[in-house]
Amino acid sequence: MAKFTKNERGDMPALNSNSMSDIVFTLLFFFMIISTMREATVIVKYDVPQASEIQKLERKSLASNIYIGVPLDPKFGTGSRIQLNDQLSEVSDIPAFIESERAARDEADRPFITTTLKCDKDTRMGDVTDVKQELRKSGALRIMYSASRRVKDSY
Repeated sequence: MAKFTKNERGDMPALNSNSMSDIVFTLLFFFMIISTMREATVIVKYDVPQASEIQKLERKSLASNIYIGVPLDPKFGTGSRIQLNDQLSEVSDIPAFIESERAARDEADRPFITTTLKCDKDTRMGDVTDVKQELRKSGALRIMYSASRRVKDSY
């Protein structure tokens, strides 16, 4: 009869990490595909007006958004407010916003930055004019209004 003996060394086999990088990159790719990039959390109501002649923005990555409308939360008031990034701001904060948007872009793209005004259709034009005057003082002369396509009238 054979005698069974216990191996005294008892070394653990080495962990095979050849496929570890494949697993990590597969997970990374999966999460990149299913996630969406958040631009800004809108805290003002904006129902864009309708327009008959609209044009799509070519490079959305070069657009800076300014939202103008009534705050969704009534504790911030019932009048039109300006939203820059994720916070309610005043007209005097626009030059700092424009400067930070320019600093965040590549130097070659800075002349092509377009400021998009996303205004509620019930916003007073005086508020929009104040924003446009501050943009002009800041040198942000490429301005675009956001609008939706007008539904054709059927007779």
